[in-house]
Amino acid sequence: MRSARASSGFTLIEVVVALSIFSLVMLAVVTGMRTLGNTQTSMQRVIDRVDEMRTVSSFLRDLLESAVVGSGGGGLSLGGGAAESTYFRLADEGVEWKTQLLFGEAFGGSYIVRVAQEGDELVLRWLGPDRMEPDSKKWDDSPSRVLVHGLDEFSVSLRDRYSSDWTEDWEDASVAPALVRMRIKANDRYWPDLVMRVQR
Repeated sequence: MRSARASSGFTLIEVVVALSIFSLVMLAVVTGMRTLGNTQTSMQRVIDRVDEMRTVSSFLRDLLESAVVGSGGGGLSLGGGAAESTYFRLADEGVEWKTQLLFGEAFGGSYIVRVAQEGDELVLRWLGPDRMEPDSKKWDDSPSRVLVHGLDEFSVSLRDRYSSDWTEDWEDASVAPALVRMRIKANDRYWPDLVMRVQR
């Protein structure tokens, strides 16, 4: 009779042991879910950064490959030679060059573009054919687009030949370089160096 009554329920020790095991299982599940969530957030951040690098690199590469490299004797003017003359200039905060841009199906032509650091952003600005004179370059009120947010560092160096050394002193704006290298650090991380060829 006593053995039948004792087997009809759980003892206090059995309940405590069961609750302890259940608590450990729940702790492991919650920790695993939190780790999974953190991993997914970190992965998304990396994917976004890689997508940004790929998009900006491809865009800049296209702009440099379509740089206007003519046989003209340099200098910018509104006459017929402006469309064929080369313009490539290093500025303290970035680089400027003449390139072919296409806006939609009906608009486009030769523009002077500038890629430069402005605060904590890498900004693209452009000047249309009606503002190509050196004296009329007012970059502050020119159209712009932000390429990279959270910019920490930006530098540009050029090579006039494939075998020459990189330089940040580019004297003659009427001569196009062979290679352009851009170094970008954004959100405390360095991008791989962007080394781009100028078609000439």
